[in-house]
Amino acid sequence: MPIQGKRVLLIVGGGIAAYKALELTRLLRKAGVLVRPILTRAGAEFVTPLSLGALAEDKVYRDLFSLTDEAEMGHIELSRSADLIVVAPATADLMAKAALGLADDLASTTLLATDTAILMAPAMNVRMWLHPATQANQQTLKARGVTIVGPDEGAMACGEFGPGRLAEPEAIFEAVSAALTGSGARPLAGKHVLVTAGPTVEPIDPVRVMTNRSSGKQGYAVAAALEQLGARVTLVSGPTALGVPTGVQRVDVETADEMLAACRAALPADAAVCVAAVADWRPAAPGDLKIKKSGAAQPLELTENPDILATLSQHGPQRPGLVVGFAAETNDVEEHARAKRLRKGCDWIVANDVTQAGVMGGDSNSVLFLTAEGAEAWPMASKAEIGRHLAERMAIALT
Repeated sequence: MPIQGKRVLLIVGGGIAAYKALELTRLLRKAGVLVRPILTRAGAEFVTPLSLGALAEDKVYRDLFSLTDEAEMGHIELSRSADLIVVAPATADLMAKAALGLADDLASTTLLATDTAILMAPAMNVRMWLHPATQANQQTLKARGVTIVGPDEGAMACGEFGPGRLAEPEAIFEAVSAALTGSGARPLAGKHVLVTAGPTVEPIDPVRVMTNRSSGKQGYAVAAALEQLGARVTLVSGPTALGVPTGVQRVDVETADEMLAACRAALPADAAVCVAAVADWRPAAPGDLKIKKSGAAQPLELTENPDILATLSQHGPQRPGLVVGFAAETNDVEEHARAKRLRKGCDWIVANDVTQAGVMGGDSNSVLFLTAEGAEAWPMASKAEIGRHLAERMAIALT
């Protein structure tokens, strides 16, 4: 792998999310990355030095004033011994110390003493993350060149819900890989890309809806990858349980009509990627009151929804320079995808077989990438990797 032999200094902060640092360490070692861990005092309350050291296959550094550690690997040398410093989880305290230049333990002293690139994956309570002080610290760190990955949105150990969850180890691993290979360049800087993701929800009555099984994971992965390449990304999303990717502007919608209106409002755009699973049909006359059982079958009259991909693909002054569609198929994938590309008028189609185990709602995907020139089969990979591969192809086409 291109990152094999690279060196990462992993700083593990305190918090329940510290357990994910163990999986991140495993992923890095599996890819051939050399991992040297620093475990903070608070971090050691959640993961043990023995577990972290066993997975890293290296000594765990903990104490700024350890005479043994200073003799073997002084904190100045430690701070410059890696190709990348990764802080996961990056607590509010660690971010604040790094932003203010404080140095009262091994982790903060290392961050202050280094000239190595830094990647932080924040994790904290939602109110701590949204506090103006933390937001200001984040902006300060980003302005200094620190890469911020996450946080995700969702339920937390404290019982609250919102942004603040540590990004998943796979997502952090992908960001680390990009940083280590230099693919963190931003060729899409100055470009605006519209992405749709997730399902649409069409009301039958005030209680019931028509929807589908889309999780939104692939669309969110595409949006995150485009942002990492420098694009300004507008993500028009149906209801999902996913956190907003860092740096991405999300517009929340429910119905297909709302999604089309949001897409039109986001134009002009240099490119559009329609990943959302838009319902083809909706109830013609949703009930104002809950429909009650009557003992007889209840007919449901349907009417066709607007075709968002075809609408965006129409020639005209507002048409994005590159329009990419997605096709979720259950049979004859290539045949249906080719026909869809021609019927919709889009430039590219990314098709997948959703009958594959683990694809619908899962974290992996294998796709068929079709253009006017031909088709390429992309093998099973994480949705983050599929998103990054597509974003890289788009960067070539748009620059």
